[in-house]
Amino acid sequence: MAQGRYANIIIDISHEKVDKTFQYKIPEKLLGVLEEGMCVLAPFGKGSHLRQGYVVEITEKAEFPDHKQKYIEDILRDSVPVEADAIRLAAWMKRNYGSTMIAALRTVLPVKRSMKPKEKKKILRRMTPEEVRSLLGESIRKRQWAKARVLSELCSEPVLPYSLVTGKLNVSPATLRSLESEGALSIESESYYRNPVKIETAREGGKQLSDEQRRIVEKILSDFDAGKRSPSLIFGITGSGKTEVYLSLIEGVAARGKQSIMLIPEIALTYQTLMRFYKRFGDRVSVMNSSLSAGEKYDQYERAKKGEIDVIIGPRSALFVPFPELGMIVMDEEHESGYKSETMPRFHARETAQELARIKDAAFVLGSATPSMEAYYRARKGEYELFTLTRRLTGGTLAQTSIVDLRKELKSGNRSIFSRKLQELMEERLKKKEQTMLFLNRRGYAGFVSCRSCGYVMKCPHCDVSLSHHTGERLVCHYCGYEAAKPARCPSCASPYLLGFKAGTQQIEEQLSKRFPGIRVLRMDKDTTGTKDSYEKILTAFAAGEAEVLVGTQMIVKGHDFPNVTLVGVLAADLSLNDSDYRSSERTFQLLVQAAGRAGRGNKPGEVVIQTYRPEHYSIIRAASQDYEAFYKEEILYRELAGYPPAAHMMAVLITSPNEKKGEGLAGEITRRIRELTGGGKTIAAQPSGFPAVKIIGPAKASIGKINDVYRFVIYCKSADYRQLTVIKDKIEQYVGTLMPGEESVQFDFNPINSY
Repeated sequence: MAQGRYANIIIDISHEKVDKTFQYKIPEKLLGVLEEGMCVLAPFGKGSHLRQGYVVEITEKAEFPDHKQKYIEDILRDSVPVEADAIRLAAWMKRNYGSTMIAALRTVLPVKRSMKPKEKKKILRRMTPEEVRSLLGESIRKRQWAKARVLSELCSEPVLPYSLVTGKLNVSPATLRSLESEGALSIESESYYRNPVKIETAREGGKQLSDEQRRIVEKILSDFDAGKRSPSLIFGITGSGKTEVYLSLIEGVAARGKQSIMLIPEIALTYQTLMRFYKRFGDRVSVMNSSLSAGEKYDQYERAKKGEIDVIIGPRSALFVPFPELGMIVMDEEHESGYKSETMPRFHARETAQELARIKDAAFVLGSATPSMEAYYRARKGEYELFTLTRRLTGGTLAQTSIVDLRKELKSGNRSIFSRKLQELMEERLKKKEQTMLFLNRRGYAGFVSCRSCGYVMKCPHCDVSLSHHTGERLVCHYCGYEAAKPARCPSCASPYLLGFKAGTQQIEEQLSKRFPGIRVLRMDKDTTGTKDSYEKILTAFAAGEAEVLVGTQMIVKGHDFPNVTLVGVLAADLSLNDSDYRSSERTFQLLVQAAGRAGRGNKPGEVVIQTYRPEHYSIIRAASQDYEAFYKEEILYRELAGYPPAAHMMAVLITSPNEKKGEGLAGEITRRIRELTGGGKTIAAQPSGFPAVKIIGPAKASIGKINDVYRFVIYCKSADYRQLTVIKDKIEQYVGTLMPGEESVQFDFNPINSY
């Protein structure tokens, strides 16, 4: 519980006022009782009228002299609205992830301004048909043709859509007002919510559950009724019917009068998932993602608050939809890195969802065919209840997988992107009229450009990275957006041999057209999915058989279900192993298993070809056999030996500055203070004895030492105890707070997904 004599409060919360808090003294009777997130009554303004407010922070630090501060009146014990829970969650995020309270509040209260409701107008006839005909004759005599057009329609129709009259009949609002003043008609408005779900489909009941599925649903719902709130991990092979389990669980929770959040990792999955849910729940389901307009987002928040929807589907931002009666949070594909925020606060949806479920007394269910090391580690320790789905619903087996050594292909004279085996299998699919998916973990024409004569690499002048080669002979920086035309000669030695290494989706598409003339190809990557409905259009077109091959980056291997896909080719499978990151083996294994899971999901057998330069790597061997247990046992040994999550916890401290020397100096001073705090990297002096050692790495330049002319330095701290790292974080925040405001910035990232 937070300790302190002062409370910072948001008065009369409305999202526009998130930037402003007011400080009050905590009266004696509330000391040790008041908590962050509580709703209180406090005197406000010149008249000291009692107003409702929310405690966002409890502190010992007075912002004004005591005699200028007012006391909180009391806690509003019967009032615990949605906003109070959101503020409680924001306070938890601030403590656990290292961010300002304002940044945390902006995350959990993302809609900051009220939107005008959409209105539908209609025109109602207010005279008898005979009176309208009389007025129509008079309008014709006076050559008032616009009036005549409206009156002619009103003779036969008592109600007309306003848009029809002003649009197709070309009648001005002034003409309608004139007819309204004559008593011929009235104009009525009714407000309605913008609904981002534009699906017309018949409702469907649930499918017959298998014995495995039924046992999971019954156990989780019986635990829910019994008040047991331990998180549940559903570990199910690809195609084993996890989504049907989620549907049944959410249906059970809805029958109990509760609402559910269905988290999915990326926008790309929304359409297919939404179709399944809409067929079950109709307009009681909605969606929340970054492609919605501000008005659509606002309306979904309002519908959720009023209990007009039972299920919201979306990526991590869907967690903050204000359900008053939240009963369940489901997190599908929980292993996905997209669940980690890359901006402050750098929260992970997994832990944040678990805390929200605790605040709301809701159930929390995670699911994956390739669980994250963190989730499976917790399941093995008994922190999560583990459920398994071991059989594909179609009754089919997992796809047959082959590993192709690209080194041998090159030695035998094959310089194509496609191995001979993959080419043969693709020819077979074209003859059988079956479909193929080709997966590459890169996008566009991305690839660095270098001189074959002197080795010079074209780099961004503002960032410490190489420029990527794009179509139209453009060189682009993927960090700051800098663009330049590709020079004809090397800027260093003037050689004409300045060439790009191209291994992108566009090139694959071109090579397919050369190798298989007339082949129809759809491409799905960040370049082709920039518009609002682009995901849906590409997926629908492929499902309808409008292309033989779908080429894409990571987004094509996640959760999609195409029964006619019987071949998956993974091109350059080991690219993700080249990341300078302790998670690279885990990522590679997950991507390959997810990719392999797209093949043979119907009643036709599937095949997978994994092309790699490192066929001996354990992540590739285990992915080919889809043996998660064997992979986990090898990987967890490495994590335990090196002290990486989930065996221990890790905190990255990122220092940025436009001045290299100042940034380096601040990084050094912060490291010195951490060493003082931890007794030279052993234990934190102020903590109970027996705390495990803290390992400090750095300071060092970040792997990308400069982005957009800002220099970056990083310090890593490792500890088996998460609280120990939050103590270090709090002390650093206090130290940085004592410095004069400068251009330097310090940010924290707990258990980072990517290395800095």
